[in-house]
Amino acid sequence: MQDHNCSPLTDYIEYPETEMLERSENFYQDIKRRHSIRKFSDRPVDKTIIENCLKAAGTAPSGANHQPWHFVAVNSADVKKQIREQAEHHERGFYEGRAGEEWLNALKDLGTDANKPYLEHAPWLIAIFSQKKGGIKEEDKNTNYYVHESVGIATGILITALHNAGLVTLTHTPKPMSFLSKVCNRGENERAYMLLIAGYPADDATIPAHAQVKKSLEDIATFL
Repeated sequence: MQDHNCSPLTDYIEYPETEMLERSENFYQDIKRRHSIRKFSDRPVDKTIIENCLKAAGTAPSGANHQPWHFVAVNSADVKKQIREQAEHHERGFYEGRAGEEWLNALKDLGTDANKPYLEHAPWLIAIFSQKKGGIKEEDKNTNYYVHESVGIATGILITALHNAGLVTLTHTPKPMSFLSKVCNRGENERAYMLLIAGYPADDATIPAHAQVKKSLEDIATFL
């Protein structure tokens, strides 16, 4: 095996099994409170909170540790307006037939449509981009590996970090998303992966009944 530099594992914490059980149950009970919200308050959120959550996302595992992601955190009212206008333009085409009947029927129970007022109302939009080439250093131009998987894991950690901080989120993937690259001034090496809306819930925020139905452990897991 090729030689490589290593450091001892010094920050692992082993908990007693009783505490492990308690921690796992407590985390499950807490993360069950995470919901996709479509009505946001315009109440400001401190930039440092967003920065800390993005740093948490940046700890995600990735192919060859290339970390093939970039996050654009948007607080500017002007940029949020541009994103809303572009997103709603594409969403109208989606809901007016491009999606197909089966897809639209699947969305009916969530009550979604082409109107996305939260894109301007929420305090933060986080545009997530994947990178085709890169590496540890900013100037690296190496091929990135397992890009989709790596960015997906980082996005999951980001959503969890925002929830842990006391915020609510919504994942949004307007089709197509290429306009985000232009609005956010990203280069050809990057591709828009997802738009994450983050902030406080509005006082009249609701959760669709359909979204509260989660598969059982028996449905999602097999133990061999």
